[in-house]
Amino acid sequence: MAHSHSHAHAAGDGHEHHGHHHHAPKDFGKAFILAIALNSGFVVVEAVAGFAYGSMALVADAGHNLSDVLALLLAWGASVAAKRAPTDRFTYGYKSSTILAAIANALLLAVAVGAILFETAHRLFEPAEPQGTVMVIVAGIGIAINAGTAMLFLRGQEDLNIRGAYLHMAADALVSLGVVVAGLAIILTGITWIDPLVSFAIVAMIAWATWGLAKDSIRLGLLAVPASIDVAEVRAHLASTEGVDAVHDLHIWPMSTTETALTAHIVMPMRPRSDDFLASLSASLDERFGIGHSTIQIESEGCVDADGEPCGAPGGSAQ
Repeated sequence: MAHSHSHAHAAGDGHEHHGHHHHAPKDFGKAFILAIALNSGFVVVEAVAGFAYGSMALVADAGHNLSDVLALLLAWGASVAAKRAPTDRFTYGYKSSTILAAIANALLLAVAVGAILFETAHRLFEPAEPQGTVMVIVAGIGIAINAGTAMLFLRGQEDLNIRGAYLHMAADALVSLGVVVAGLAIILTGITWIDPLVSFAIVAMIAWATWGLAKDSIRLGLLAVPASIDVAEVRAHLASTEGVDAVHDLHIWPMSTTETALTAHIVMPMRPRSDDFLASLSASLDERFGIGHSTIQIESEGCVDADGEPCGAPGGSAQ
């Protein structure tokens, strides 16, 4: 989210653009590079140790970390693409690449879940005795790396893309903690089936996160209203503006994982005397709802559809 524009258009008066800008978030390029390098190296170490010492909990955690490395790469690439300037072909720029990255990340997590389940089931039928000490040491290193990586993204919580990277790393630290607990339990009790049990628990956590990510990203891909915005409240806000008699053809959709756009027709029998009204209305939508790209069309008379029904009435034109 480099910056946010608010646009207001008045029908019949040409297009008047009013913009205000938020401070651009700090560049996380170095944080992404360091996080990807550290986690890539750890994935190799953890996977080798897991297969060498027969710990499916370590292998499961390595699979999860690998999917997170790919997720970091996608998030980084999308954040870079989103800053590219619009073109004649891509008039919104490449902001929606962050939505595509979210969908791709959900698919990667689903693949990781399938692979880990397959290998864990295989080990249940052909068990290998895991080494609790190795599990504790390797997963302990994972806690340090994942927690440290999460801290790199702690200062960017206002950007959902960065927040996603933070949550991925923080969750990894907790998963590694679970592996440490499993290793200690094996050392103390000698019960080896604790290892695949933890592996299944890790898979369940990944699957739960995957479902949530897939659901949210697909909604964004279908241009659903962002979950943080209540359409009824937006409509009421516009309708309560002085001089506005009605609101119709209200549409709200995500331009990216961080930016939202709106178009609406408002009925004002007494048209505003200056464009300051549009600038103020756009600013209020941004400040209250985080809608930074708004296009408002002003009409002097009410709207009716082809059937003679008021726009927005049941059976009338779609909202």
